[in-house]
Amino acid sequence: MSETKSALPRQVADAYVDELVALDPVTGTYLGVAESSGRLPDYSPAGHEALADLARTTLARLDEAERQPGADSDAERRCARLLRERLTAGLAMHDAEEHLRAVGNMHTPGHAVRGIFTVTPSETEEDWAAIVERLRAVPAAYAGYRASLELGLERKLFGAPRPTATFVEQLTEWADTGEGKGWFEDFAAAGPDALRAELDEASRAATASVAELRDWVRDVYAPAIEGTPEVVGRERYARMSRSFNGTDLDLDEAYAYGWAEFHRLRAEMVKEAEKILPGAKTPWEALAHLDEHGRHIEGVEETRQWLQDLMDRAITELDGTHFELAEPVRTVESRIAPPGSAAAPYYTEPSEDFSRPGRTWLPTMGATRFPVYDLVSTWYHEGVPGHHLQLAQWAYVADSLSRYQATVGIVSANAEGWALYAERLMDELGYLADAEERLGYLDAQMMRAVRVIIDIGMHLELEIPADSPFHPGERWTPELGEEFFGAHSSRPADFVASELTRYLTMPGQAIGYKLGERMWLLGRERARERHGASFDLKAWHMAALSLGSLGLDDLLDELSRL
Repeated sequence: MSETKSALPRQVADAYVDELVALDPVTGTYLGVAESSGRLPDYSPAGHEALADLARTTLARLDEAERQPGADSDAERRCARLLRERLTAGLAMHDAEEHLRAVGNMHTPGHAVRGIFTVTPSETEEDWAAIVERLRAVPAAYAGYRASLELGLERKLFGAPRPTATFVEQLTEWADTGEGKGWFEDFAAAGPDALRAELDEASRAATASVAELRDWVRDVYAPAIEGTPEVVGRERYARMSRSFNGTDLDLDEAYAYGWAEFHRLRAEMVKEAEKILPGAKTPWEALAHLDEHGRHIEGVEETRQWLQDLMDRAITELDGTHFELAEPVRTVESRIAPPGSAAAPYYTEPSEDFSRPGRTWLPTMGATRFPVYDLVSTWYHEGVPGHHLQLAQWAYVADSLSRYQATVGIVSANAEGWALYAERLMDELGYLADAEERLGYLDAQMMRAVRVIIDIGMHLELEIPADSPFHPGERWTPELGEEFFGAHSSRPADFVASELTRYLTMPGQAIGYKLGERMWLLGRERARERHGASFDLKAWHMAALSLGSLGLDDLLDELSRL
């Protein structure tokens, strides 16, 4: 970035994105930067330090930018607040060396290396030539990641045993998906014949590096960390929670809120379950009944198409009534997640120019038959009006925000809070009038309340309150957390196990859904109070979706002003 005194916060933020993309081509690919397609990041300690240096330099530039005339406008102020908060939170994680023990079942460098290939352009022979180069970069990327974990071992900064064991299982699946071939070889098989030799050679080397990493994690790392506590404690949890939620939470108040939502939702579920299975002892008995006797979709491709139709229908019916959608935002694709993914569905945002659309991903976990009650509100969450409408709208209005606010500055709890708000909105609008779908929605809401309870409770080893129907007076452990989740969810055992591992992998992330939803609802209510009878929900939605990313405190402040 050229140093000029006239630079304002949005210019500083966008210069940061340019420099970040140079260091992190995975981010570049998600943004649609063609030059990133043949490269992978440096996940070694030196690579992480380069990212931290960029953050420190950018904060110094931001200090200067905030002193410039015009820096106090709403647009500049919002961007500056986000940039400072995100970089400060990221540096706190870096300075605590959390990157030296990044193992788990999702969102580690190990997952990023594989996952980026699913969104790398692959339409032309030129695209595939870049993929060859990216495949050739896989061994070095995994070697850098291993070097960071090795330094973590040296400094006695250990990952948790259970996420590590799950990671080994995932690496094993990536190394051999069947018939002696790995995931990278399966991926490369779709490439053009003209590049067949290069693709085969590079993908075999990538698979070999997966197996090599797996062997090291299994044979060296896992034994070295044996006996390490699975939970992180209050100090680490507070730091991690800040990175996902964009604010310093009152964790004890959040824990109490999780329990309040648990009791509220359980009462609603009991009423809805009675409509499905009169006399059911628990709502989850009624959901188990639906697993056998409720509406289902048969077939993986049939389910993918059904989800596509659901999102297309939502766009058609919501556009012009509760939202005003630009043409690029009206496109979203339903996809099946690649084997070896975590159990939870997810969304990938569009590229900046919309050449790659937003996509929802369904992990099948080997299933071919899917209950409708478990899909509808989830796809309102992942797709429309959930993640897709927010993140695609950010991309659409990026020129009036900043590139940073619309992309890499994302705060997890803001986005997840909107997506959970979107589920509730569809219930408010009458889209879940069917008892099966509504009980499924309440079950999904309950899962997010349970996440708050378990995630905070077990990492802080809090006491289970006296009015709990489950082990009152005891202290949370991961084992109790898994049992509690299983008893208050319709999800199968493998999903519950994957979720618990997720909370141990990413402490503080799972609470952002419910806590973020609370901010969206409170912000809407305060805006409604300000405007009275003139409050326009459609206008509020579009203004709110055009704010760009914000931490939870800032989000509430801005939503209330609209």
